[in-house]
Amino acid sequence: MQSVLGLALECVVGALGKTAGPSGVTLHRSPDAGRAQLADEAFEFNSAVPSGVRFDLLTDATDIELDVRLTVVLPPGMPAGGTVFDLVVDGELREPVVATRQSLVFLDPVSGDQETRPAEPATVRFPVGPDSRERHVEIWLPVASTLELLDVRVPDGASVRAAPASGPLWVHHGSSISQCAEADRPTGTWPAIVARSAGLSLLNLALGGQCHLDPFMARAIRDLPADTISLELGINVLNADSMRERAFVPAFHGFLDTIRDGHPDTPILIITPIVCPAAENRPGPTLVGPDLRVRTVDRPVELSLGALTLTRVRELLAQHVEQRRKDGDDRLRLIDGTALFGPEDIADLPDGLHPNAAGYARMAERFLPLSFGEPLPAVRRRPGGRGGPSPAAETARPVSA
Repeated sequence: MQSVLGLALECVVGALGKTAGPSGVTLHRSPDAGRAQLADEAFEFNSAVPSGVRFDLLTDATDIELDVRLTVVLPPGMPAGGTVFDLVVDGELREPVVATRQSLVFLDPVSGDQETRPAEPATVRFPVGPDSRERHVEIWLPVASTLELLDVRVPDGASVRAAPASGPLWVHHGSSISQCAEADRPTGTWPAIVARSAGLSLLNLALGGQCHLDPFMARAIRDLPADTISLELGINVLNADSMRERAFVPAFHGFLDTIRDGHPDTPILIITPIVCPAAENRPGPTLVGPDLRVRTVDRPVELSLGALTLTRVRELLAQHVEQRRKDGDDRLRLIDGTALFGPEDIADLPDGLHPNAAGYARMAERFLPLSFGEPLPAVRRRPGGRGGPSPAAETARPVSA
């Protein structure tokens, strides 16, 4: 087997960039400037979880091997399942590939205590085909664990090159509801299901717990060659009680204003929060109880002035999207998150906040007819247009979302 790590990195789609460490490369879904400004451990962790990130390549290799270092965070006592990868060959989704060697971090959501059980790197093998004809291969990386890439190998003499773009670039930003760590496989997140169904090239910038209308994220989206943009907003602001109404409204407008500086005519879709029973009519912050379910925190009435409930977040987003449309932004639209996942779906909301795999599949099914509702422009040939850290050639293919 020969190492093709450098070539493989040129075939990465769905990441904003990469950082090189002493032993390997980490693919990030956040801008370098944001990580430097925050210096926040949770933000750094979720940036390194490669939800939606994949190798998209043309190769005559019969097998591909990845050497990876995986880290997953679990509540104490929860059994550690394997880390799941997906393989797609010439459009056919194969059986999941599971790595069981992973470092475990057991984090108590109540006390904050944690125990780390380190593990050696894992070698993950993907059987591509029985012969050496060239195939279109996608390897979708995990949605719930961080991944450090140590090496990529193919049989001696095999070739690897970047595949053409799969379609127009869809840039999506949101919370854990869009990172979808609870999905049963990488292609089972609702954004991945939608992208594969609609012929879009997905760049998923949703970071668990980290969607707070951060200016650096708006600047990153502004500078991306996006053909269409969606923003799932509001739940993390409530979870962390990071804003009250006075700050939330101008922050929302400022976020959109920054994106519009680079995308004056690009379709933008705002998605309001899905149902979260504990926070529908109670302000945050939210905490996780011993039963691993989400709850809100009691506070004196006098400290609740201007605090956000999910009901109020949805009202504000709807009101201000409509205001912007009246002011001339007819390429801006809104979807009520409860139309994607509402009160009738809470049986698939096991912790009261995050849907399970069946819930995410239902969200994708409902999102498709409610989304942009118009043909997207043909993909343009431009640097970085594949949604990855390095330029690659693209092909034009108009689709409807």
